[in-house]
Amino acid sequence: MAFQINIDNGGTLTDVCIMSDDGVTKTKVLTTPYDLSKCFFEGLQKASEVVYGATDVKRLLEEVDLIRYSTTQGTNAICERKGPKLGLILAAGAEDLPAKLAAHDPEVWAALVGDRVGFVDPAVLDNPDAEVEIVRTINQLTAAGANRLVICFTGEGFLKAEERVKQIVLRKYPRHLLGAVPVLYASDLTVDRNPDRRAWSALINSFLHPSMEAFLFQAENRLREYRTKNPLLIFRNDGDASRVAKTVAIKTYSSGPRGGMEGVKAFSALYGFRDAVSIDVGGTTTDIGQCTEGKVAEIRRGHVEGISVSFPLCEIISAGAGGSSIFKVKDGQIVIGPESVGALPGPACFGRGGKEATITDASLLAGLFDPASYFGGGMGLDAGRAEAAIRTNIAEPLGVDLDTAVTMMADAFEAKVAAELHRFTKISPDTVMMAFGGAGPLLACGVADKAGIKRVAMPAMAAVFSAYGIGSCDVSQRYAVTLPENTTAALTSTREVLMQKAARDMFAEGFEAGSYGVAARLVSETAEGEVIHELAEGEGFPADLAKAGAVELELVATKSLRHGDTRHVAVTRKTRAEAAASRSVLAAGQGRADLPVYRLGGMAAGDWAQGPAILEEDYFTALIPAGWTLTVSEAGDVILDREE
Repeated sequence: MAFQINIDNGGTLTDVCIMSDDGVTKTKVLTTPYDLSKCFFEGLQKASEVVYGATDVKRLLEEVDLIRYSTTQGTNAICERKGPKLGLILAAGAEDLPAKLAAHDPEVWAALVGDRVGFVDPAVLDNPDAEVEIVRTINQLTAAGANRLVICFTGEGFLKAEERVKQIVLRKYPRHLLGAVPVLYASDLTVDRNPDRRAWSALINSFLHPSMEAFLFQAENRLREYRTKNPLLIFRNDGDASRVAKTVAIKTYSSGPRGGMEGVKAFSALYGFRDAVSIDVGGTTTDIGQCTEGKVAEIRRGHVEGISVSFPLCEIISAGAGGSSIFKVKDGQIVIGPESVGALPGPACFGRGGKEATITDASLLAGLFDPASYFGGGMGLDAGRAEAAIRTNIAEPLGVDLDTAVTMMADAFEAKVAAELHRFTKISPDTVMMAFGGAGPLLACGVADKAGIKRVAMPAMAAVFSAYGIGSCDVSQRYAVTLPENTTAALTSTREVLMQKAARDMFAEGFEAGSYGVAARLVSETAEGEVIHELAEGEGFPADLAKAGAVELELVATKSLRHGDTRHVAVTRKTRAEAAASRSVLAAGQGRADLPVYRLGGMAAGDWAQGPAILEEDYFTALIPAGWTLTVSEAGDVILDREE
């Protein structure tokens, strides 16, 4: 049996999606933040149980065709400001640059760099005194607490200057010494001539690098012990994948959410949705995106926390509100996140030592969860601990009773997500909201009501939708170089150099020349915006760009692994569904009432039901309020409509 495994590592839960000739199945494990390789292999163990009916990781890794991995760890690290302290070395004469960089996001700047900035005069780099100045600057930054350094020079000679500093640093601080401080040179990462973007790209990459490197290489080494025939592929935030050794850390930022957007794109095509917004609610964040006319919003110079960087990124915003986000009271108001209890200790109801209030605790006390079936029946929930956390952190500070505190928490959560939807996306009468992630469906209808959206879609694979979405990605390598001059000769020679790099890198990915495609284009940034010229094979420098300023040659080598799906899925109401059970649920201003509970696994295509009700699946629960009607599509997905 041919099959693939997709793993999406989140802050609280790690999702596993198994795709085979027999269909798609799923499972989940708790994320182990102290050792991500542990939950990675626990996910493989549970996957082997799904595939074979018993744990057999060795057989699984011998037979699996592909393992793809995406993560929200980079997103969570930036959102929670957790990572190394960085030092930044700039060229003398650029003393105004730190203030400009900080202006992009003062909080992120303070968390990553703060006042750990030094300056080196490029004019002295070829003098004997250069070593003294560089050593003095490095010692000054490390004494201030920097444990990683970024070198980013500006001006026409920045490439040569950074190369000279690299020679000196390697000689004075050789990498084999235990006291060597990791140094990243911005030009090794990008040749973008915009100093703000280059510096921020290098800083964010350096901030994310240590944790990603430690985990990914540890996971890959453990896979080698099992003699896995195929390498681990890292899904990137540009929608493609590559091996660990060919991936830079910044391209793992928001890679998990980008997987979800790939799923949104495919789902929209199946159902004919022309405008879909998405809420991907995990443990730490709610990731919001939009797919219009079959296209996911992506820009060539993407944004991390609103900061422009040198790489293309899908336009996804990560709001600090998830199933494990901490609720607290500040100035008489409920405040959500961005801090999260993660998987350890987790929400108070997990019984792992958590004492903070979360929406997971509130949902348990509201009656939305059945402790016996939560997480597929693999985790008990402690209502007593949830009650203590909400009383202490919410009810008592607000001076309200427990039930009121619970409903206020739900209302605050819905309002925050709805506000983020309006801040980031454009909502029209035709907009469909897709809700996925472990906590996405939970209060989706309430979010839609507050956002003015009348149709909600919950995929059958909602609980692992990001893992599902990465299942059709390609393997690619991308390059960008600024041409030395606007001539055909410069274009031809530069293109040949990049083609050689692509051949080496794609061979390292396991693909011979001729087995992958290559595309190239020229990009010039002007005051009116970007001018893009797609290059045909062998084409010379185009005349319309001859007088342009700096022109970049971009080249991408791609091995396609995608398989198109031309189906159209119908949504037709046929049979009124029968409830599997009932449950006492707390509703705002209405007290508790017994609501019907529908099990998605027991429903057939065309089954429909009206709210108020509860919809359950092994790994997600959804509250269906009054006025909403759910219908199971031909593909087993759930479509909910707001009835007038």
